[in-house]
Amino acid sequence: MSDFRDVEEFRTHVREWLAQNVPPVTLATGDEAVERSKRFTKKLFDAGLAGLEVPRAYGGQGLGPSHQQIWREEASKVPVPMGIYDIGLGMCGPIILALGTEAQRTRYLPPLLEGTEIWCQLFSEPAAGSDVAALRTRAVRSGDGYAITGQKVWTTGAHFCDFGILLARTDPDVPKHRGITMFIVDMKAPGVVVRPLRDMSGQAHFNEVFLDDVQVGLDAVVGEIDKGWEAARLLLSFERLAVSGGGSGIEGGASGPLSFHGLVEAARGAGTLRSSGARESLVDLYLLERSVNVFNERLSREYDSGIDPGARGSIGKLLKARREVAAAGLTTRLIGPAADFDAGASPRRTDATLRSFALPIGGGTNEIQLSIIGERVLGLPREPQPDLHTPFSDLDSRRKDVAR
Repeated sequence: MSDFRDVEEFRTHVREWLAQNVPPVTLATGDEAVERSKRFTKKLFDAGLAGLEVPRAYGGQGLGPSHQQIWREEASKVPVPMGIYDIGLGMCGPIILALGTEAQRTRYLPPLLEGTEIWCQLFSEPAAGSDVAALRTRAVRSGDGYAITGQKVWTTGAHFCDFGILLARTDPDVPKHRGITMFIVDMKAPGVVVRPLRDMSGQAHFNEVFLDDVQVGLDAVVGEIDKGWEAARLLLSFERLAVSGGGSGIEGGASGPLSFHGLVEAARGAGTLRSSGARESLVDLYLLERSVNVFNERLSREYDSGIDPGARGSIGKLLKARREVAAAGLTTRLIGPAADFDAGASPRRTDATLRSFALPIGGGTNEIQLSIIGERVLGLPREPQPDLHTPFSDLDSRRKDVAR
């Protein structure tokens, strides 16, 4: 690929390439969806459009923030089939680039950008969802590395992933936010068992993951030992930016089934567009959609300029979750009987509608986002945390006593 110094020339190139290479929209699932995404991502990599801001030494293009912003804008207009890479490209890759060793960057970033390796995030546990720091998965020193044992849950895409970014407790005798370490885990390693969880859409987007004495070397540590909470907070900030900046609905961006334009077309087809109430609701959705896009564009430009958006990323994530749920509710009002999910009148819209209810939970619930915004953006008093300075081993003992 040529060096596009002129950003508008780059925009033209991206627009033309997407028009020629984005495949027709389908509701692909399972292995079919994975292979479809891999083919497209490899094509993107070969065209020199993957990892625009990632240094060339790690498989990227070494371009500037303006080029990345243009890609976001143009890719949001078409159904780019790259959803299975969202976690890797939006969260795992950035944390390795930020905190990883040179060996980790060289080993893991090129195949991620090329699409040959897929990543997941192993944070949540049955007793540590909104309170991630309460995690009980243990990593115990074993020879030249660690042995990891525990359980994770609600892990998106774990059943087809190659690697995962995992948090485990390496020192239980300090308060819960300390003594945590971030690791890279091979999802095909002995001792890793993945069990898909079928959700109300009928598909298995999430999984529970069991780790039984999984061996990892010291070269699997991301950042510093016992300082994984700081790494986790940085990754979660990447996650909120990635989630809030994603397209509308399922594979379709601005033309997706739950986007403003998608719902206008659906209402027109259902004959409800002439209703003043329908038009008013669509205007409200349009304003909310524009608010999300404008806010995320501002955060993206600040981040690309070296300004850390910090807790304000929670605002974008909250707005996006509210937009998706509002669009799902509006779907049933506008389309009426045609939105009968059992009849499966529109598989893409049905799937997007049902999946929309995961967004207010995944990546931190709406309530968690509101707490973060209140405390870290508005400066309101923090919620009481009586366990903040108590060693985790003491807390864990109390939990076991209560369970008995």
